[in-house]
Amino acid sequence: MHYISTRGHVAAQQFSEILLAGLAPDGGLYLPDAYPQVSSADLDAWRSLSYADLAFEILSRFATDIPAEDLRMLVRKTYTPEVYCNVRAGELAEQITPLRTLEEKDGGKLVLQALSNGPTLAFKDMAMQLLGNLFEYTLSRQHAELNILGATSGDTGSAAEYAMRGKKGIRVFMLSPHRKMSSFQTAQMFSLQDENIFNIAVEGVFDDCQDIVKAVSNDLSYKATQKIGTVNSINWARVVAQVVYYFRGYLLATTSNEQKVSFAVPSGNFGNVCAGHIARMMGLPIDQLVVATNENDVLDEFFRTGIYRVRKSSETYHTTSPSMDISKASNFERFVFDLLGRDAERVASLFRKVDTHGGFDLSGGPGSDGDEFAKVAQYGFVSGKSLHQDRLATIRDVHARHGVTIDTHTADGVKVAREHVKPGVTMIVLETALPAKFNETIQEALGHEAERPAGFGNIESLPQRFVVMPADAAEVKQYIRVHTGL
Repeated sequence: MHYISTRGHVAAQQFSEILLAGLAPDGGLYLPDAYPQVSSADLDAWRSLSYADLAFEILSRFATDIPAEDLRMLVRKTYTPEVYCNVRAGELAEQITPLRTLEEKDGGKLVLQALSNGPTLAFKDMAMQLLGNLFEYTLSRQHAELNILGATSGDTGSAAEYAMRGKKGIRVFMLSPHRKMSSFQTAQMFSLQDENIFNIAVEGVFDDCQDIVKAVSNDLSYKATQKIGTVNSINWARVVAQVVYYFRGYLLATTSNEQKVSFAVPSGNFGNVCAGHIARMMGLPIDQLVVATNENDVLDEFFRTGIYRVRKSSETYHTTSPSMDISKASNFERFVFDLLGRDAERVASLFRKVDTHGGFDLSGGPGSDGDEFAKVAQYGFVSGKSLHQDRLATIRDVHARHGVTIDTHTADGVKVAREHVKPGVTMIVLETALPAKFNETIQEALGHEAERPAGFGNIESLPQRFVVMPADAAEVKQYIRVHTGL
């Protein structure tokens, strides 16, 4: 298995070579030169596997340069009931990502897939815990060090820091938008006192943080000298690790490979739903991929109209589902690459237009940049958005009817999923976080606090360690220099 850039960088590389890299040298994103295909016989054989062994079967098709016995050891070390122990009462920890049926209507089901049982109570743990083990394994073999630069709108940061804390040869520099995360999310990150963790609160929005990460990654000389790597979903390993739970959800929800399911995915940066797209391209029987946005609806606008229009920082709303407060979806480029028939030259041209003019138009209308929007339906994508009052109403409804408390982002997913349920097709909503992470909104919706797993009772009162910095890539680069000594 070799990897290529969405913008045409020609040097094909293997998994271990791009694991630590993030962006390709031309600023594009890595994808395999062809998606491995999964047969019906494969799905039959995988139905009885543990989550870890299923992860091995899928990841071994992408990480072909890692010895099989080493990869199996890494996934079995990662996906254990001890790591993913925050399972709600009555559910089996051994399943890692158990399903829970919420409702049945007209022959269609609405099901939650629990992805938030890891150490930071968010779905990002599903990939990040594996990434930490992969990084440590690869760096040890290379006798190397890595300085991770990441950006977070809330959950990526804590998931990365918990996965990398104490890892030999790794430092983490995490950018987050100052005062724009929930108090729980902020405390999860800033309360860590590990010497290899550095939190930088940027005076701006998530897109400003993300732009800094890309600017640093595109400075190839600095990147090499400072040994910069990434853990955001621009990192291919993050995305491919998320592919596993789509297969897991399908196998738990069906009894026959003749059945199809749909997935509803709360989405801001397009990384989570991009993994679903890849699973579908591999042959997983997915009917619809439902993209659920909040008030920051750049993705919903594209999947309704074919117009991709990036919002400015001043046009990005601070909402009660803050991890989706994103107006420039980094992973969207991977889907556009496939949508355009893997025409890297056109992809590069369109995303240069994003940087200069703020977007592009594939609607096929007068003055548009192409007519590929007509092909979107072939990939199963539909979309919708959820506003603050929608998520409050959904949280109340799910709690009243099913006795289940869901977080704000999952509520966005449920609201939009209900608009797309089809008779005879199970709709799986990917849970994004436990509700305790967004307690302020749970209190507003239900009038009481969200239940907290053991160990998180007083997290907001712990001492916090962070620095505040303007949205300036040069200042971030200097901060990294000072704290690495390189």
